[in-house]
Amino acid sequence: MSPVSTAAQHPYLTVVSDQPTAPLEGTVVEKTAAVEKAARPAWLAAAATHARDNHLYLPLVGRGYLRLGQRWMAGLHDYHPHLIATAEQALDAEKDVNKQDGLREKVDERRAACRRHRLIYGAQTAAWGVAATTTTTVGAVTVGGWVALVAGLGAYLYGLRHGIGDEPATPNAVGQVGRRQQPLLPQLVEAAPGPADEEALLSALVKADIITAAERAETRIIGGIRQDGPGWAATIELPEGMPALKATAKVSNLAGALRKKVGQLEFKPDSSETGHEGMVTLWVGDNPNPHAGPKVYSQLIHADRWHFWRDGIPLGMDARQNRQTLNLIWSSILIGGLQDYGKTYLARLIAAAAALDPTVRIIVITGKKGPDWAPLKKIAHRYIAGSDPDTIREIFAEMNTVIDDMQARGDELERLFEKEPHRVPEGKITPELAANGMGPVLVLVEELQELLGGAAATKMPLPDDDSENPRQVSAKPLLVDLFGRFNRAARYVLGMGVYITQRPDATSVPTELREVCVKRASFRTKSRESSEMVLGDMAVAAGASPHALLESSKGVLVLEEGAEDGYRTLRGDVIDLPEFVEICERGRQLRIKAGALTGDAARREEQAQKAEEYRLLITGCLRVLDGRDAAQLDELAAAAGMRPDPLADELRAAGVVRPEKVVIAGKRVRGYDRACLEAALKAL
Repeated sequence: MSPVSTAAQHPYLTVVSDQPTAPLEGTVVEKTAAVEKAARPAWLAAAATHARDNHLYLPLVGRGYLRLGQRWMAGLHDYHPHLIATAEQALDAEKDVNKQDGLREKVDERRAACRRHRLIYGAQTAAWGVAATTTTTVGAVTVGGWVALVAGLGAYLYGLRHGIGDEPATPNAVGQVGRRQQPLLPQLVEAAPGPADEEALLSALVKADIITAAERAETRIIGGIRQDGPGWAATIELPEGMPALKATAKVSNLAGALRKKVGQLEFKPDSSETGHEGMVTLWVGDNPNPHAGPKVYSQLIHADRWHFWRDGIPLGMDARQNRQTLNLIWSSILIGGLQDYGKTYLARLIAAAAALDPTVRIIVITGKKGPDWAPLKKIAHRYIAGSDPDTIREIFAEMNTVIDDMQARGDELERLFEKEPHRVPEGKITPELAANGMGPVLVLVEELQELLGGAAATKMPLPDDDSENPRQVSAKPLLVDLFGRFNRAARYVLGMGVYITQRPDATSVPTELREVCVKRASFRTKSRESSEMVLGDMAVAAGASPHALLESSKGVLVLEEGAEDGYRTLRGDVIDLPEFVEICERGRQLRIKAGALTGDAARREEQAQKAEEYRLLITGCLRVLDGRDAAQLDELAAAAGMRPDPLADELRAAGVVRPEKVVIAGKRVRGYDRACLEAALKAL
């Protein structure tokens, strides 16, 4: 055996040193570190550690699917529970037995609409669920199990995406951003982000310069701070001698003291039965933009008919998710604000409710031509568009006619009161009289600023100047006075005006016109002064702040109704132009059935029917030609069952221009060729 092999099998015994073995050095250590770095980068190790410490983000996934479930439930309910509750409240409050039947029908209608919505919504959800499950199952069976793994990973990431919250990272001791020290899944029910207690609210009132530190002890929070919808509310009794309007005028100061946006606050005088002139109510929304959200389409879109008098106009939803309704009977409304913020949509809600009630007569006066109000031509008693001098004079003539009609109604009411007082118990038009020819008259005035501009350039004589050479003056003050006179004279006989303007300033919103509009609505404005031009000084002093609305607040309006409840801020429902066209068509059919199509709309309907008759007549003549280029009048008359001359008169009225020369079989005859008939048919 060789010495080498012996040594390998029986190594020499050595004394083990007490010193630790020195670590290997050199290239071996360097290569090992490089292998470890290549195998697991530092960022990947950190990510894995973060995922492990946070339980693979499963709490976030759970929160994501909880949020999705809450959104699904919100979509299932939609606004129907609010509508049903509103109808039930109206039924409970109604004491008149005759009116209770109609209110019960409204409750049943809204419950049926809720059931239909939930059925459709549930069917859509089920269809998507079945499609997703079927696709995943078929893919897993036919392709492989990795399809199910991909689907599961997608579901995990989808839940994670919706579960990520806004909780900030907590800085560690050295000022660097470290791992979250709070749980990733917060409590499902959190306290409203209001002041911690009443003392904090009182401190905010002092900081807002609403009360002084010395008056703090005299200020009371009645009933404490309470949760109210998606926010918190409080009723505040101010110190003796301080009026509520003085406090509410400082709503922006209070918003700053509470570290909120003005749009989150509703700060109004307390108009409840238990309130007095020194009490205010405060509501603060949780959301910085409490009116934000997707479009809510009006229930009028699917309504077959609407009772304008009984049901009012469904407007939209306030920040507390309560449905809001406008009752326009006995009043007029002024709508102002910046361009493209929703004025036309609000006026369209009013017009749609009127269109679906055949007892309402609609008159449209718009300062410019365009498609916005063209659908109303089907039902409008008068439709006047433009701002040139001739159109301005036409508006004067129409408004004077309307005012005369309203005064004639007053005379008729007086006669009825003397002879049949039971029909007019309060000296006003009743729903029964409205259904028998005294229905509401809605005058819709769009682009008021354009009309006033056109009137300023139009010269007209003074109304009371009967001289041979009357002095010509600007028509602008005369037009303002005319609209104001209509509001005053027609209010008690169901005349209503809707005035819409884009530029809320002293020239486009004359004070004398605004003051006779009981109700006013303002969308976003640029300044407090512009808000006052639309809503009035008192409303803005009471806290109404359309100038505090955000650029993103499209469709959000501040409504001042001149009532004790003060102003309301809400997000309006939506009716797009195609749906408005369908509503107006239903309104036309309702008026035809009720025999209530009048004025321009009636003439338009007659013309449409006549045009259809002419179209059938010309089509019949073309059918007689049967491929030929021309035919004699006698032949056409025989086919139509008419005498030749009356047929020629009818074709002439239909726009057919008979050729000077018609040749058939080499002979000049009295007849018509194909070209003239087709040209007339195309023109109809």
